[in-house]
Amino acid sequence: MSNNNKGRGFGGKGYYIALILCAAVIGITGYVYYRNLQEPQEVLMEETIPEILSAGTISRDEVMEAIATEAKTEPPQTPLITQEQDSQPVSAPQTLKTQSPIQGEEICGYSMEALSYNQTTRDWRVHNGVDIAAETGREVCAAADGKVYTVYEDDAMGCTVVIRHDGGYTTRYSSLAEELTVKAGDEVKAGQVIGYVGDTALVETTLGTHVHFGVTCQGEPMDPAEFLALGQ
Repeated sequence: MSNNNKGRGFGGKGYYIALILCAAVIGITGYVYYRNLQEPQEVLMEETIPEILSAGTISRDEVMEAIATEAKTEPPQTPLITQEQDSQPVSAPQTLKTQSPIQGEEICGYSMEALSYNQTTRDWRVHNGVDIAAETGREVCAAADGKVYTVYEDDAMGCTVVIRHDGGYTTRYSSLAEELTVKAGDEVKAGQVIGYVGDTALVETTLGTHVHFGVTCQGEPMDPAEFLALGQ
């Protein structure tokens, strides 16, 4: 009689131990996977299921073998999308029509990699465009098709028109006369008159009447000669 009861009690105890073991194996496997197996499994086991070890019905090696078997099954890996794949560079338009905003002598060239001397300010500085000499009142034209982004009076460069173009290009026309023929939001074509030659650039007064023509690509300064070459 007593032996039968003891057997039933042992069977019930074994059933609950098996349930605890299964739950512990699943929990430990997930924890070990996300921690990249950085912590010793023996420590995790002793901290999580000490009651199983103390019961004496299953050995440490058997528990570790069960964990190792479960850990071999890993969820499918989702391919990572790299930054290069996600954001493709904007390619330069192949048919962009360009032209010089005005015909004249280049009196100061583009110089962003070396300092050039400014006669007006009497110091050395970079020059983010080209200065083209021309008579006061001559027409200044858009260098390519685009949309007028802004028109404003720059404290240093005088009356300025900024036009955005396809491919991430932006052209800037400064030292213009105050009388303009475009406003922000206007669509313009290459060769369309946007203003007239002036001498409003305070930091370039010694150059006389001229147009300061600058170009950026994706926000970075670009040699205007390279931009104009796109249309040739």
